[in-house]
Amino acid sequence: MIEVNQQPISEAEIFAEMQYHPAADKRAAMVAAAQSLIIEKLICQRADALGLTKAVAALQQTANTDQRQAAQDRLVQQVIDLEVTVPSAKAADCELYYQQNPQKFVSSPLLEVRHILLACAPDDQAGRSKAQQQAETLITQIQAGSAFAGFASQFSACSTKDSGGLLGQISKGQTVPELERPLFRLQPGLLPYPLESRYGLHVVEVLHRVEGQQLPYAAVSQRIADYLNEKVRRKAVAQYISVLISEAQIAGFDFQVNPSPLMQ
Repeated sequence: MIEVNQQPISEAEIFAEMQYHPAADKRAAMVAAAQSLIIEKLICQRADALGLTKAVAALQQTANTDQRQAAQDRLVQQVIDLEVTVPSAKAADCELYYQQNPQKFVSSPLLEVRHILLACAPDDQAGRSKAQQQAETLITQIQAGSAFAGFASQFSACSTKDSGGLLGQISKGQTVPELERPLFRLQPGLLPYPLESRYGLHVVEVLHRVEGQQLPYAAVSQRIADYLNEKVRRKAVAQYISVLISEAQIAGFDFQVNPSPLMQ
């Protein structure tokens, strides 16, 4: 039994909460669940004291996970709005962040790419092994002078087979993450090994690459302000909850204040 300012949190509640806190072992999941319930209890108690009775009732009566999280977020925001002053990022702060992090504000490179997709399911290990061998054979033959477009037309499971495997110009965000990460590190040329995605194995050739350009401050100033404001808000929430914890009477749990779970 845990008590937060004489209000109990039962073992059954902790066990029920554990499903939302995956961890390396059962104890770690229990600790995370207990922390979450204690913080929720503290926020509800403070919200009650501030007269937010309807918001507290809405949270306590919500069983659906997504709806409960949304209700808890609203309650936290109401309490923060009443109790915490969260400063907005100033123009000088935004400009300094832009100057110190120029690499974060570069447009996506443009790649002209063609590929041959040897399709197989993600869990088909035998099929993937066979596709790997076939892809390596195709790469060796293309390196020796065979036509990429001909192999694409013959073997590719992608609709681009009719255009020689040509994907056209692509930028970041236009393909699946596991393919995008290695793809956008490539320079022009035939990749000497296949790339793997959820769809299968890809024989890839980059025909042309146009590097991204530095974006002007005016184009990203709002994005920077939004990022800094959210960062400050999260820090303010964490600090506020830390104060609630330090001032509370918590029995049955040794609460080590950790910024990570508080941020969550």
